[in-house]
Amino acid sequence: MHLPTVTSVTRSFDSPVATITLDETARHRRRMRMVSDRMENGTTIAFLLDLPQARLLRHGDGLVLDDGRIIEIRAEPEKLMEVRGRDARHLLSLAWQIGNRHLAAEITETAIRLRSDHVIRDMLIGLGASVQDIEAPFDPEGGAYGGAHASHHHAGHSHDHGHSHGHSHD
Repeated sequence: MHLPTVTSVTRSFDSPVATITLDETARHRRRMRMVSDRMENGTTIAFLLDLPQARLLRHGDGLVLDDGRIIEIRAEPEKLMEVRGRDARHLLSLAWQIGNRHLAAEITETAIRLRSDHVIRDMLIGLGASVQDIEAPFDPEGGAYGGAHASHHHAGHSHDHGHSHGHSHD
């Protein structure tokens, strides 16, 4: 059986044939078999994602099937921390601390959103931040290295980011 194939992503489309709801980790892909969310008629669409390079699929992106149909990406809500500073200068200082640890972060006008992590929470609170638990779609900023973001999970203390940056995480 031939699986429909996705080789491109669009932001411009009218009527998607289906949706697929994924958390941020599952939205960072290049090639894999995927299945859409269940449609009103109870069916799903299985397809092969086959992009030229890995990329973060954003909420609202359309996956273009080889027959022209579109499957819309939906960002699944995740457990996050929303970080706020006392003022804009303090928030910038907190952003520097987060960036220095190569953490994936979503930046809004008044807050920074990160994956929940007790080590990072304690550090930020120690720096005077207000940290609130929320559940929301996670749409982190693209990285400086081709849009990919580093892999850091402090609960397991993994720091694999494939580049040298002149400091230690010990």
